[in-house]
Amino acid sequence: MDTDDDALVAEQIAYYRARAFEYDRVYAEREDLRELVTAVDELPIAGDVLELACGTGQWTGRLAARAHSMTAVDSSPEVLGIARARTASGDVEFVQADVFTWQPPRRYDTVFFAFWLSHVPLSRMGHFWNTVAAALTPHGRAIFIDEGPAEAAREEVAAELRRLDDGSQYRIVKIFHDPTTLTDDLATLGWSADVRPLGNFIVGIAEPPTASG
Repeated sequence: MDTDDDALVAEQIAYYRARAFEYDRVYAEREDLRELVTAVDELPIAGDVLELACGTGQWTGRLAARAHSMTAVDSSPEVLGIARARTASGDVEFVQADVFTWQPPRRYDTVFFAFWLSHVPLSRMGHFWNTVAAALTPHGRAIFIDEGPAEAAREEVAAELRRLDDGSQYRIVKIFHDPTTLTDDLATLGWSADVRPLGNFIVGIAEPPTASG
C-alpha cells in the first residue's frame, strides 16, 4: 500500500465522521441527487444485499425494500447512527468497519455502493474489487453510482480539499471516472462491466471474474 494514500484515506475517514451532521444538506440542495436516489428502483437489486460505505442511509431504505436481507457497512459511527434512524426497516444489519480492511463473513447476491468508488485511491482499486468479488455469490453483481467526468477530468492522482462549517479542512480522495476507461480498467481486473453516464453521474453493473469467466 502507498503510505501517502494511507494518510489520505485516514484523513478521509476523519472528514466523513466530522461531516456526518452536515452530509445530508447536499441532498436537500440538489434536485438531481434526490432524483438519482430513485434510480435504485430501476436497478437489478435483488437477493441478499450488501451496501458498502452506506453513509447516512440515503440509499439504504430503498435497497432494503428490494432485498431479501440487507447489510450496510460504514467506517463512521456517526453516520451509521443517522442511517439507523432513517431506515424504517428493522431488518437491516449495520456494521461499523473500514471498507478497505473489512472482510465479508458471507456472500451476497448484490453489492451496492454510491459515491464511494471515486474515494478509492488508484493504488487500492485492485484490492477493493477483489474484496467485492469475495463478497459476491457466483452469479452476483456489483452495482454502483458515482459522479461522472462531467464534474472534473480524471486524474492519475487526485485529492480534494474540503472545508466544514467550523472551518476545519480535510483532504479526501476524489477520482472522477470516465465510463469507457473504467469499463476497460475493470476488464483488466477480470470483471465484465456495463458503465454508463446518467446526467452528471455514472451507473455501473459489473459481474466478477468467476461469473464472467
